Amino acid sequence: MTMTDYAGAIAFLGQWGRFQQVVFFLLCASIVPNGFGAFTLVFLADIPNHHCVVPDVNLTDDWLKSIIPVKVVNGEQELSRCSRYRLDVVRNLSAQGLIPGRDVNLTDLEQEGCVDGWSYSRDIYQSTIVSEFDLVCSEQWKQPLTSTVFFLGVLFGSFFSGQLSDRFGRKPVLFATMAVQTVFTFIQVFSVSWIMFTILLFINGLGQMSNFVAALVLGAEILTSNVRVLYSSMGTCLGFVVGYMMLPLFAYFLRDWKSLLLALSVPGLAYLPLWWFIPESPRWLLSQGRVEEAEAIVRKASKWNKVQAPRVIFKDYSTESKEHHSIFDLVRKSSIRSTTLILCLVSFTLTTGYYSLSFNTSQLHADPYISCFISAAVEIPAYISSWLALRYLPRRLSVICTLLLGAVSLFLIQLVPQHLSIISVALEMLGKYAITTGTSLMFAYTSELYPTVLRNTATGTCTTVSRVGSCITPFLLKLSVYFKYLPYITLGTLAVVAAFATLYLPESFGRPLPETIQQMHQREGYFLEFGTFNCHHVFC
Repeated sequence: MTMTDYAGAIAFLGQWGRFQQVVFFLLCASIVPNGFGAFTLVFLADIPNHHCVVPDVNLTDDWLKSIIPVKVVNGEQELSRCSRYRLDVVRNLSAQGLIPGRDVNLTDLEQEGCVDGWSYSRDIYQSTIVSEFDLVCSEQWKQPLTSTVFFLGVLFGSFFSGQLSDRFGRKPVLFATMAVQTVFTFIQVFSVSWIMFTILLFINGLGQMSNFVAALVLGAEILTSNVRVLYSSMGTCLGFVVGYMMLPLFAYFLRDWKSLLLALSVPGLAYLPLWWFIPESPRWLLSQGRVEEAEAIVRKASKWNKVQAPRVIFKDYSTESKEHHSIFDLVRKSSIRSTTLILCLVSFTLTTGYYSLSFNTSQLHADPYISCFISAAVEIPAYISSWLALRYLPRRLSVICTLLLGAVSLFLIQLVPQHLSIISVALEMLGKYAITTGTSLMFAYTSELYPTVLRNTATGTCTTVSRVGSCITPFLLKLSVYFKYLPYITLGTLAVVAAFATLYLPESFGRPLPETIQQMHQREGYFLEFGTFNCHHVFC
């Protein structure tokens, strides 16, 4: 047999036996910590209200209340965060019995920085890394940089883990990246400086998205037909959103940053026993010529499913070659190169939109815990929609529609009058729903377009490019300083461009996964030759 007949060779197992159920639910469970990790910095790096510390000196009550200058920010008065009136001057005026505001004009007093440190509000948090390492005032640039460093770790992890997974197997990389997350989340608790915390956070980021990609590809290769579609769309993403929705719950009860990190690292230990239950991908083993190991896994699955396996499962097996493949195979042939570039563009657009809207919608409510929960909850209908679309609709049509829906929603926000802010919020949430749906679709779509020997490399590469989008998110949101709606217009324009580019992608709906580069090349060539017909057909 050739690898094209893989699905037929294991058809005797059925689609939803005990083996598939175990693989499905355990792999989904392995993704839950990603929901924790992706947005933990929303709470860890939040900036509490703060002002300069006033040492215990002999000051009258009036001067104690007045030593911190009052500034007007966004039309509201608040205490200065980074300055106070000079302590020696205030102490002298207080000793003379002068009353601020009556005997002394406060605007004439000289100010100084917070030379004795800061006092942080504990109304919302007991502590964050901002209050721990004083990432405020002249050091405030370190706070957004912390998030950027984390996403850079995710970017590098996505790039290298895909190639490692295609070289050494899905299972070892899955568990190695899960271990990286667990171990380095735990070690971060003992950080004694911002630099140490940030270095550990970067290493943590290396495993953050990598195990998601490894689990996605492993499940997509083991499961077949409708179960594979359910897993690739709704299963993996619901595993992520469960962790995302649990995050504000953990953070609400554990308002100290060290306690929160400790609580989020401990569940990782529960995943150690999964090594004995989650198998390696038989497809990957066959692509490496390890036929006996692949057959052993399928025979074990037949016992779990209580069905009889044929005497020889993979008859007359042949593989494309035993050579190793690399990222260069994604751009070596023109047709595959076109697909790779388009997928990278679409993934970049969707990830940029997802993180921009996620961090923006975190401001929907005054309570950050409720804001985070709302932002997570809107993803549930999005993932259900993506599953239904993958089940019943062509891939290109689904992706194009979600991109255009997201673009229209974001463009319309600037037309809403200011006094109807609830409509703006609704449009923004609709935009996030569409972008999240598209993101889920692309994970499944990408894994279906590439052959087994390149699947993880391709998925990891597209994820890497998309992570550049998450890295620039803080800068994109800053565009609102120049024009309030510029971030929405930028995201909407990107979505329209990506939608038109998607017209040139091959369709994978209802087709078997390609096993070799030659099969993918033939499919690409077919769609390039008949591209005009298929672009029309997709809207019929």
